[in-house]
Amino acid sequence: MRRGGSPAQTCLLLSLPLMVLLVLSLQQQGGIAQSVQALLFPTFENVDELLLHFAWWPRFTMALLAGGGLALAGVLMQQVLRNPLASPTTLGVASGANLALMAATLLSPGVLAMGGEWIALLGGSAAIGLVFMLSWRRGLAPIAVVLAGLVVNLYLGALSTALLLFNHETLAGLLIWGAGSLAQNGWDGVASLAPRLAICGVAAWLLLRPLAVLELDDASAKSLGISLKHLRFAGLGLAVFITGSVVSVVGIIGFIGLAAPNIVRMAGARTLGARLLWSTLLGAVLLATTDLLLQRFSGMMATLIPTGAVTGALGAPLLMWLIPRLKLQGDRPPQATGVAITHHSASHRLAIGLLLALVAAMVVGHLVGQGANGWSIIAPTNWGVIEWRFPRVMAAAASGLMLAIAGTILQRLSANPMASPEVLGISGGCAIALILGIYLLPAPSNALLVAIGTLGALAALLVLVALNRKSGFVPERLLLSGVAISALFDAVRSVLLAGGDPRGQQVIAWLAGSTYYVDVGSALLVGSMAAGLALVSLPFTRWLDIMPLGTATARSLGIGLNRARLALLLLVALLTACATLVLGPLSFIGLLAPHMARLMGFSRARQHLVGAALIGMLLMVLADWVGRQIMFPYEIPAGLVASLIGGAYFMWGLRRL
Repeated sequence: MRRGGSPAQTCLLLSLPLMVLLVLSLQQQGGIAQSVQALLFPTFENVDELLLHFAWWPRFTMALLAGGGLALAGVLMQQVLRNPLASPTTLGVASGANLALMAATLLSPGVLAMGGEWIALLGGSAAIGLVFMLSWRRGLAPIAVVLAGLVVNLYLGALSTALLLFNHETLAGLLIWGAGSLAQNGWDGVASLAPRLAICGVAAWLLLRPLAVLELDDASAKSLGISLKHLRFAGLGLAVFITGSVVSVVGIIGFIGLAAPNIVRMAGARTLGARLLWSTLLGAVLLATTDLLLQRFSGMMATLIPTGAVTGALGAPLLMWLIPRLKLQGDRPPQATGVAITHHSASHRLAIGLLLALVAAMVVGHLVGQGANGWSIIAPTNWGVIEWRFPRVMAAAASGLMLAIAGTILQRLSANPMASPEVLGISGGCAIALILGIYLLPAPSNALLVAIGTLGALAALLVLVALNRKSGFVPERLLLSGVAISALFDAVRSVLLAGGDPRGQQVIAWLAGSTYYVDVGSALLVGSMAAGLALVSLPFTRWLDIMPLGTATARSLGIGLNRARLALLLLVALLTACATLVLGPLSFIGLLAPHMARLMGFSRARQHLVGAALIGMLLMVLADWVGRQIMFPYEIPAGLVASLIGGAYFMWGLRRL
């Protein structure tokens, strides 16, 4: 097969399902002839023709436009950054545009009348600017840029969750739109998007020859007298504008911008012109096929499923499949992170200081707070208030303890200071299983939910191991695999929340990490489990001291590595499941607490576990108290407060990685 014909044949082959679905759908609407007549010359007395003209045909056209536009943006980003994993979704551009539109809807709805794409452009530009800040230290290396983009995605998602919690009624309609809904009630969206994409397509064609120079190294490109800075700015600015235009009309459509360019690249499209042409066509085909398939089976489902969420669910496995096959610069085996080593007496004093701080924080959490008459300190005998505050403080401390221990085990096991249950997708896998259990089972008990969550966490761990075993668990690939799992979780969450199920609001509160629903019995149960699992982790400290030294050393000292890793990963899964059940899937405590303990000098495994556990409990108790007081009488969930703080810390740590 000739290389030049391969992308064309691939696009033709992938277009066949679209043709079949299109014919079947039109026949279902009354036949091809009547459908075409409804498109061109609708009879306004005929309701079926009106639906075809103002709903079905605009939706199909929008799918083609949005898919082609996102694929075009993906090609531009991959070319400018020399990075096959760059796309509007993975670089946080779509999330930034979505957050900006949500904020504008709340703060100044009139601004949207001037053009939502400009608001989306501002948000997307801010997101990609943050990505560049985080990856600049690494010279915009491909893997560093993608990692920064995916982390910015998570952080902006947490901010969007905060807005949604406090403005659920106002933003309820945006749940479906934000998940990527192609539903149309006229041609206004098409008329708005089509000319912008046409102009962007012409601009991309005019930039074709200059952008092709970026395939050379920087020195060779500069020798030709080309300003790389301005060229990259033009290419990325065009890609961000395309993404903002699409997001402002249909919301976030996941992974089309990643899938289409990579498929045509693997099919043999080597030149930039070929990738621009065939990726745009294939992106349109992929999104239209997905949407028609979804429409065909939507009648069998009780809830509405946005197309964008489905493409995200399909794209996350594609990203997982691509990760082991990519040859990325900067890969290096994990190395132990240097820490300041303190004497035993110094670490002992530090631990006592942290314990005293924890006790003080718990006392404040119980006795100090705001009420109808402002700030007050209640008496310890006021059992009515303490009985209400005690479960929340206990649950926050217990979940912080479990996440901190899980993060410590993961960081020492992988020799990766940026590993944690949240970042590696273990919390996301656990949350997928828990949400499915809540929705599919009639009345699941807490014990059953813990078992389901543990299985979900274990499944995520197995995926991580399978994807990274051959590469030797390179830290950056490990992180990238974890965020791919988190992307799959986001897609599942979007599908379930956009369906209008009355349990959605409670799930949103749980996802944000609220301790509001914890009662005394549940708090005592979670506290007991946390204490028991903490005690179970202590005998593993010898393994955790030796395993970072390397495989040969560990085996020479009599450690069965497979058995040890399996036991430790099972413990991590159980700790994550119990904590996620209370605190939600995204708090970053599993990242923050072990890292802070290292910085304080807790170097040996036992010291590290104890120090991280105390810090994790302290951070979560403070996060719970701050969330209850900062916007009184409204509350910010403890997990959300911790994720905003921990996410900022993670981005700071990624900048220094």
